[in-house]
Amino acid sequence: MVSDPALLRRRYTDEALLYLPRLFQMVDRNRYSPTYGCFDRSYWHYRTMDFPCGMYQEFVLPLAMAYVHGYPDNPFHGLARVRELALAGVEFARVSSHRDGTCDDYFPYERALGALVFSLYACTEACLVLGEQRPEWLEFFARRGDYLRTHNETGQLTNHQALAALALYNVYELTGEKRFRDGSDAFVRIVREWQSDEGWFQEYEGADPGYHTCTIAFLAKLWRKSNDPALLDLMNPAVDFAWHFMHPDGSYAGEYGSRNTYHFYPHGFEVMAPHNPRAAQIADHFLTHALPRRTRYFNDDDRMCAHYLYDWMQAYNDFSPVRATEPLAARPPVRKTFPKARLHVEITPQYHAVVSLAKGGVIKVVSAHGPVYSDTGLIGRTSAGRVLVSHMVDSHEVAFDEAGRRCSVEGVMCERRTKLPTPFKQILFRLINLTVGRFNPNLLRAILQKILITGKRRTAWRFRREFEFQDDRIVIRTRLTAPAGGGEKLESLHLASDATSIYVANSNVYQRSVLLPWREVRTLRDAVNASGAGEHTLTVQPDRAGAGLFGPDAE
Repeated sequence: MVSDPALLRRRYTDEALLYLPRLFQMVDRNRYSPTYGCFDRSYWHYRTMDFPCGMYQEFVLPLAMAYVHGYPDNPFHGLARVRELALAGVEFARVSSHRDGTCDDYFPYERALGALVFSLYACTEACLVLGEQRPEWLEFFARRGDYLRTHNETGQLTNHQALAALALYNVYELTGEKRFRDGSDAFVRIVREWQSDEGWFQEYEGADPGYHTCTIAFLAKLWRKSNDPALLDLMNPAVDFAWHFMHPDGSYAGEYGSRNTYHFYPHGFEVMAPHNPRAAQIADHFLTHALPRRTRYFNDDDRMCAHYLYDWMQAYNDFSPVRATEPLAARPPVRKTFPKARLHVEITPQYHAVVSLAKGGVIKVVSAHGPVYSDTGLIGRTSAGRVLVSHMVDSHEVAFDEAGRRCSVEGVMCERRTKLPTPFKQILFRLINLTVGRFNPNLLRAILQKILITGKRRTAWRFRREFEFQDDRIVIRTRLTAPAGGGEKLESLHLASDATSIYVANSNVYQRSVLLPWREVRTLRDAVNASGAGEHTLTVQPDRAGAGLFGPDAE
């Protein structure tokens, strides 16, 4: 039970208001500057970028909300300069866009749907919040909305589709043009098609509980505007799925997701709290654990920090009077397998564990005191200089034995590729941007996705991981087999706590589990080098202080 809802509620805005000074540093505040209103400091101030990133104009929304709403101890409420800079940001979004209304994110002429929908939603919502309907802005929003109605992106990122639906609905609210509401409905249909009957939404190659909360939040914002009951049919099973990944210490999600994110957007759970008791439990747990204990994730670089600022503010605005009747900590033991997501969840009074068999046996174990064990699988370097990993999403052989509380995964190691820029590569890439990419951005994006995200360079090295869940401990057995007749040896081998190999802008951020150590497995490496195969057993047992106690085979 929540003892003081008013104090609990203000935790959202207490956190958000800490970031507002940073936004005033990021925006070009000079009225006489050609980049007045630009939030991309690397472009207008440092001048290390050769184009402005359109995603940054999303920052207009938290400024607009801080100006309008009298949040507790809000020093920005009603200040004319705050409103001025928010509106300047909307104008820069307009003048910096391409003729078709699109904008770029990572390279020129990208016409990125993600940057387009994030900034379109934020700019239109800022106008709605501030009561601004300038004709040139309505024309710009309509032009961008028309592009969005007829174009989509490569890859399946459901959170972008949900936000596209929300952004188009805002354009409909501002212009009154029915075609934008029809476009919004079309994107909702895509979201419905991409939702599994297990409740989760597709993010590239599977379920990502972090981005899942983004999709819930965007749908909740849309439902608040449209009152379409069909959206509740999408969000209710989505909330039920998310409930399994709120950890007892207040942290959420992790590398077991398809996109390795720790995202947590609370607004959707506040909106859903009157409709689903699990949503109320999740929201209360975030407020009572994640915020005050600093166990939330931190995604605080200039590019990303605005994502959750306005979501926190909206969570305050829509704070539900319906709170959890029982805290999340009171949930009974849970054993739940999601066969299509290939995720297994085990919750006992001693620990909360999630293992992804889709990703080769990535596992995270958390207690009420904090992270106990985090393991993103095997990673090692061979004598040929190749880095091998077991954590790529792939068509592994998986098995679940819920009665015996066991699961296993078997597959092949993949070669980890790291693509870094050089001056020559950047010159060549810009030439491609200005020629082929300018006229076929989706082709270029598809190629980059294949290289950086979905592509896999499989090897003949094989691994097998088995997990046995007991009430107070978890036994993990790992086997590695080298290719027959191969001369390649392992120079080093680890069980990494937080290693990833695909490009995701919102991954590799901070949550306490990233401070857990990587574990070198020398005996397994030596056995594989000597005989071509080896096994390693590790027993994870949380102690009373919440740390991990490891069995005798741990190194």
